[in-house]
Amino acid sequence: MTRTRLSRTTPATARTRPHAGAGLLLAGVLLTGCGAQPGEIPLSEIRAESPSPTPTVEAAVANGTAAVDAAAATPTAPPAQNGLIAGRAFLDQDRLTSAIFAVTADGRTRQQLTQPADRTRDDHPTWSPDGTALAFDRTGADSPGRIWTTSSDGRNARQLGPLCEAGAPDCVNETETAPAWSPDGKLIAFTRTWGSSDPNSEQIQYSDLFVIAPDGTNAQRLTFLTNDTPYSGAVTDPSWSPDGKQLVFSYRTSATGQPANGRSLYIVNADGTGLRRLTPWELRAGERADWSPDGSRIVFTTYPAGPDNAPGGGIYTVHPDGTAVEALTPGPSDVTYGAASYSPDGTAIAFDQAPAGGASELCTMRADGSTVTRLTDPQGHSESRPSWGTAQPQPQPQPQG
Repeated sequence: MTRTRLSRTTPATARTRPHAGAGLLLAGVLLTGCGAQPGEIPLSEIRAESPSPTPTVEAAVANGTAAVDAAAATPTAPPAQNGLIAGRAFLDQDRLTSAIFAVTADGRTRQQLTQPADRTRDDHPTWSPDGTALAFDRTGADSPGRIWTTSSDGRNARQLGPLCEAGAPDCVNETETAPAWSPDGKLIAFTRTWGSSDPNSEQIQYSDLFVIAPDGTNAQRLTFLTNDTPYSGAVTDPSWSPDGKQLVFSYRTSATGQPANGRSLYIVNADGTGLRRLTPWELRAGERADWSPDGSRIVFTTYPAGPDNAPGGGIYTVHPDGTAVEALTPGPSDVTYGAASYSPDGTAIAFDQAPAGGASELCTMRADGSTVTRLTDPQGHSESRPSWGTAQPQPQPQPQG
């Protein structure tokens, strides 16, 4: 495998500053070092000149009709065939080891696809657009998170990267997680976190989106949310629009962020321009959001303030312009909801939920939130992070890697 080796950045005076309207992936910001140096690229230079205001929930609902009409007038491709749903399953009661598995939409057939070592977590599975491969991240007890790919039957597992050479000063605490395959299969977006750790909050210095080719080459930085405000928050869980022109991702602010300990979804163009907030802070949206196959809606999960995994959130949808926020799950609830994923044909949604005091399990529902069906029985081990793809069940050989 050919690997992109990143050296230290050149001095700021020698760098080309990106601006709105720059070429693909911020032409002139191709990584030659381990991330931009703090202060070199002000966030104001890569935001859209006139960011779209984030509407309130009330305004979003009131303005939803026009967006629905516009979406209905847009020609769409024939619906894709629904296939396997990938997910993350813990293999032990202590939740120290997890693997990627795939289950049929009726829950009758389930296969474990990856074989992690003891105390290693495989997480954040995402299908390639043609259903022939999966990307996921792997984090060991003594090794940082890295992006891996495997074929749909669990064979040919291999690691992409790392982006940094071990011991490089700019690569302290570096992890690469939460991959997402572009619709044309040519790029994988992911979260890269690096830098020193705040001893009080344990927040890592920098966190932003990057993209890389599936062969592990040509890594480039896409967002600069934490560039001028270190320790301000964590960017994660990117998801591509069906036309490949935009990504939605989750941003969770730290105790020193603005606002403190907030959650929201953001959208950015595939060339790094047009950054804008999608959901109001008061909704506390997080986890991996997912676009409907026709691009008209985005499904996402909300979380109440307080400790992680607290019950009381829900699963919602919103138009890509921030209008027509709609709850799919009932509230208030004593259930903790996780990530949600549209079926390839757009008629259903897979999601995970954990009853009060119980382990999370995979479920499906219709796209309007009706007819919830339990898909898996975790038996205390917790199964989550669904990604619904087009891959069809096949005889399972002995996995490798």
